[in-house]
Amino acid sequence: MGLALIVCAPTVAQQIPAAITTDPARDKDFPASMEAPDIISHGARLNAVFYLASGAGPHPVVLLLHGFPGNEQNMDLAYSVRRAGWNVLVPHYRGSWGSAGSFSFRNAIEDTQAAVEFLRDPENAKRYRYDATKIVAVGHSMGGFLVAYTGALDPGIVGVAMISAWDLGLAASRPPSAQRTKSFHDASPRLAGTTPEGMLAEAQQNAAKWNYVDWAPDLKTRPVLVVESHDGNDPDNKALVEALRKAGDSQVTEVYMETDHGYADHRIALQTAVLNWLQSLAIAPGK
Repeated sequence: MGLALIVCAPTVAQQIPAAITTDPARDKDFPASMEAPDIISHGARLNAVFYLASGAGPHPVVLLLHGFPGNEQNMDLAYSVRRAGWNVLVPHYRGSWGSAGSFSFRNAIEDTQAAVEFLRDPENAKRYRYDATKIVAVGHSMGGFLVAYTGALDPGIVGVAMISAWDLGLAASRPPSAQRTKSFHDASPRLAGTTPEGMLAEAQQNAAKWNYVDWAPDLKTRPVLVVESHDGNDPDNKALVEALRKAGDSQVTEVYMETDHGYADHRIALQTAVLNWLQSLAIAPGK
């Protein structure tokens, strides 16, 4: 059976990992560091930051994806995961946050796959001291949609964590709403080469094939963490959990938090949920 866990403010104190509050001992030969590699996706340079864990490694690695447009980039989570002994790669999609090219949802899908290819490169693995066979994908909002898509296509992704994941296709198929219109208009000025109308049209044209609930049969063999908040995405998140369990995935962890889409007042709780899940994986440092 999968694990269903309700998390609220009084339970934050449970099993807070040391990596949230305590720096690791400094390794003078292989200290924790930060790199800014270029990832090339379809000829365009993606801006990326690579947080490297202390120690010689090879470390397992988390691919951490932000949402649409990515105002909340979860850097506190990246630092905690690094302190726990994982490398963390944070790429920015084409047309966002300094990356070249134009933004589109299709481009973001391709850019995520380009980031995985970057991580699979043996020379990169050697240079940045990680194990290219131990990749876990973690995504927030649109990033949650992207890691589900990538994980469904790529069985080499060891685990998938979806934080308030936006079911892009299903959402686009619903009747228009003032909230959806506002979100597309608010995101557009932060994304190059696109318009609110163009992005919505793209999502609607692909609605039938961009419903992550349909990918449960392709994800069912791996651990999946689904973190939910009180943001309107939670019914879709729960539908995915149900689909995974019906498909036979016995490695589903579901966590609900009474907070907003950005986890503004549950940042420690969010880190706790993700780090405890990562530590449960067979590839976690020390296992």
